[in-house]
Amino acid sequence: MKTEGGGEQAWPDLAGRLTGQGHVLPVRVYYEDTDFTGIVYHAAYLKFMERGRSDFLRLCGVHHRELEAGRYGEPLVFAVRRMELDFLKPARIDDVLEIVTACEEARGARLRLAQSVRRQDDVLLSALVEVAVISREGKPRRLHGEIAARLSAAT
Repeated sequence: MKTEGGGEQAWPDLAGRLTGQGHVLPVRVYYEDTDFTGIVYHAAYLKFMERGRSDFLRLCGVHHRELEAGRYGEPLVFAVRRMELDFLKPARIDDVLEIVTACEEARGARLRLAQSVRRQDDVLLSALVEVAVISREGKPRRLHGEIAARLSAAT
């Protein structure tokens, strides 16, 4: 991407940012995310939160491809095991939202994440998400200590 002066400008960081309270990912609400009234359809929030969790991991240096390729020993994958959602206020078409993700616990064969969807200072949705660490065959596996430390240090 070129700047007005002709120099190269870095592409914007699409993965959001890590803060002292966790990870923040900005998301714009598009027509495809809404129902016929222009309000965000409930399942769209799941997609927004998945992006937040994926980019949180990415910025912590935990990459899905590396896990699956066996960088930390046996190939591992993450699978959402449980979600507890509280829909508080609606989001609407063209809103700019922030998906906030914080790791509450990273030990054993699971991650426990707190997530929220916010519009400025308003919390629209809050969620607790339990993610299982599993083998390709679906068997529970312990989270590598290095990964647990990275995730815990980010929040």
